Amino acid sequence: MRAWGFMGLVLLCGLAACEPPAAAGGALGQLRLGGVLGDTESAGYSKARDVIEFRFPRDHLAHDTFRSEWWYLTFMLRDAAGAEFGAQFTVFRQALQPSPVSANPWQTNQAYLGHFAITDVAAGEHRAYERVARGHPQLAGVRESPFQLALDGWQLEAIADQPGWHLRADSADDSLDVVLTPAKPVVFHGNAGLSVKGPGNASYYYSISRMSVTGRLQAGGVEHQVTGSAWFDREWSTSVLSDDQIGWDWFGLQFDDGRDLMVFQLRRRDGRRDPYDQGLWVALDGSSRSLNSEDFSLEPVAYWHDADGVSWPIQWQLQTATGSWRIRAALADQRMATSLVYWEGLIDIYDPANKRVGRGYMELTGYGDDG
Repeated sequence: MRAWGFMGLVLLCGLAACEPPAAAGGALGQLRLGGVLGDTESAGYSKARDVIEFRFPRDHLAHDTFRSEWWYLTFMLRDAAGAEFGAQFTVFRQALQPSPVSANPWQTNQAYLGHFAITDVAAGEHRAYERVARGHPQLAGVRESPFQLALDGWQLEAIADQPGWHLRADSADDSLDVVLTPAKPVVFHGNAGLSVKGPGNASYYYSISRMSVTGRLQAGGVEHQVTGSAWFDREWSTSVLSDDQIGWDWFGLQFDDGRDLMVFQLRRRDGRRDPYDQGLWVALDGSSRSLNSEDFSLEPVAYWHDADGVSWPIQWQLQTATGSWRIRAALADQRMATSLVYWEGLIDIYDPANKRVGRGYMELTGYGDDG
């Protein structure tokens, strides 16, 4: 359940490749989820309505007839000395209108935005970066053979004759240059990949819940050789949120015993539990089991307050039939001060005996945007 809109940012950048400073945040104009993920202004676009047959690597590519799409990687890493890091790499595609303007690639109806962030736990620092470009072979887009996702110098590409990918992203004194190898197969959310978020609103959604990672991370100009794991999310849609939904809380959890769990809850304006909340257990062998809203509960237990007065829940109690866990942010401030402000960061998982039993990533959206 991952999505952003960025039409306002694209227009501000004039559809040219640019890298706005993430710290500017609201200076670029804070965007609202409902404006780009709601069920308005969707005429002419394809919509997620029916179960489809997924094919790979085809479905790693862009689905341009849908309004929004994203490729999402989150990383749980450590160096040889045991220092811990988180990283996020995301590319979003947004169609600015349903049909191409012309065959001229410079008159594309597609725009791309990327986010790259590093969490340095020992230093207590989180830094985020943002780039945006029109869809053009020289600037941003996806190609099939070999698979490559690129945005203005940031690049995720297939490795020849191997199952893994190579990621390169850098900004200022932070960079990530790593190889990712799937440790589990693709899993599908909802009904065989059709993830329904409400009446008439749905997305196509799949993940690789665990990928092994090796390579180099630079944090604040200091280079580290790192190993760890990553979570890969893929989703495309035209309408996701209904008028009574203001955002979501998403968790991708990797337990030390080899299990993985994704859960998300959709936050409603009236404060009630949304019946379309869902999740997915992924076993050590890669088999998966879906959860509905009755199969788990999430309760916030501690908050961090940003300079704008917005309260972000950074500790949670998660309950399922399998067990109960406390989820804690590795750093309180992992707020993404980008064109759409949200919280995305590294988290730790603790059992009832307060023993850490895993790590993961949490995403909180729509906070401070519920008017």
